[in-house]
Amino acid sequence: MSRQDTGVTAEELARLAEELGIDVVGAAPAEPYADTERHIHERRARGLFADMKFTMARPEVSCHPETLLPGARTVVSAALCYYAPGPGPDRGEGRLPRYTWYDAYAKLRERLDELGRRLGGSYRVLVDANQHVDREGAARAGIGFYGKNTMLITRRHGSWVVLGALVTDVDVAPTPRLELDCGTCTLCIDACPTGALDEPGTLDATKCLSYWTQSSDPIPEPYREHLGAQVYGCDICQDVCPWNRGIEKRRAGAAPAADAEPNVSLVDWLASQPDELARRYDRLFVPHKDGRYLKRNALVALGNTGGPEHAELAERFTGDLDEQVAEHAAWAARRIAERGPR
Repeated sequence: MSRQDTGVTAEELARLAEELGIDVVGAAPAEPYADTERHIHERRARGLFADMKFTMARPEVSCHPETLLPGARTVVSAALCYYAPGPGPDRGEGRLPRYTWYDAYAKLRERLDELGRRLGGSYRVLVDANQHVDREGAARAGIGFYGKNTMLITRRHGSWVVLGALVTDVDVAPTPRLELDCGTCTLCIDACPTGALDEPGTLDATKCLSYWTQSSDPIPEPYREHLGAQVYGCDICQDVCPWNRGIEKRRAGAAPAADAEPNVSLVDWLASQPDELARRYDRLFVPHKDGRYLKRNALVALGNTGGPEHAELAERFTGDLDEQVAEHAAWAARRIAERGPR
C-alpha cells in the first residue's frame, strides 16, 4: 500500500525532513489563500508594491495552491536556515544581505525534491517561485508567524530562513499553526530609517531600502545615505528582531558555505562589465538582468563609505553614458568630497 493511499503522519514528515536536512517542516491542506489574495488586491490598489511583480502579479495563481497540481491534496512547507557568521565590510567593500551570501534556495529546492520522491505520488516543488505565496503556506503549516516586519518568523531560527513548498497529491496530516506573535515589540518599525514599516505587518515598498536596490528607477536621494555600505537588499529589520537573538550561539557550528560572499569589492564591481557582473550574481534579482544597476548600487556604497582614495573612481563614472550611473556617481563624488580626508 502506498503513502498516497494511507497518508503521512506529522511525525513521519518530521522524520523525513530531519533526514534531509530541512530545518522546519509542516503541512496544510491545499486550499485557497482567500485572505492573502484580498490583501494583495488591497495593497496593490494602494500602490504599496510599487512596480514589484513576483507573487503579487497573479494572485489568482499564487494564492490557489489547489490549482498548481492535478489532484493537489497537501502543501508541505519548509524552511532552511541560512544564517552564518561573517565579517563586516572593510573600507572599499560593499555588503550583501545574508540570504544572498550563497544560493540557499537551490539547496532547499534539492531537498524538497527528494522529500517529494520519498512521499511518493505526484508533486511539484515551488521555491522562490512567483506561482506560490510561500509565507502564507508556511504560516498555515505552523512553520512560523508573520512579524510586524512582514517576515515569516520561526520559533528557533527567527526570520533567518528561506522558504519553499511542495504541492503533492499525497495526504499529509496538517500541523497546527504557531500561536505566537510580536506582542508589543516595535523594534523593527523603530529601526527602519525610511518608515517603510510604519503600518505594522504591511510593507510600503516605495520606502523600502531593499526595494530600491532592486529597482530600475533612480534611488531617491534622501534614501541613499541610509544604505551605508549595502549594495543589495537590507537586513536592518532582521538585525534588530528579538526573535533573531541567540542565533549566533545556535548556529555556532554552522560554517558559512565555501562560496559564501558577505562582502564585495566596490572597485571590482565598478571595473566589471555590466553583462559579466549580472552573470556572476545571477542569484540576485537585477532589473532586466542589467549589471549597470549593480554598479549604480556600488556607487552609492562608495559615496557612503569611500575615502579620498576613491574620489577619482567616483569621478570617473560621472561621465558614464548611462545617465542614472552618471548621476549616482556625481552624488558619490560629492559625498566623498564633503567628508574630506579621514
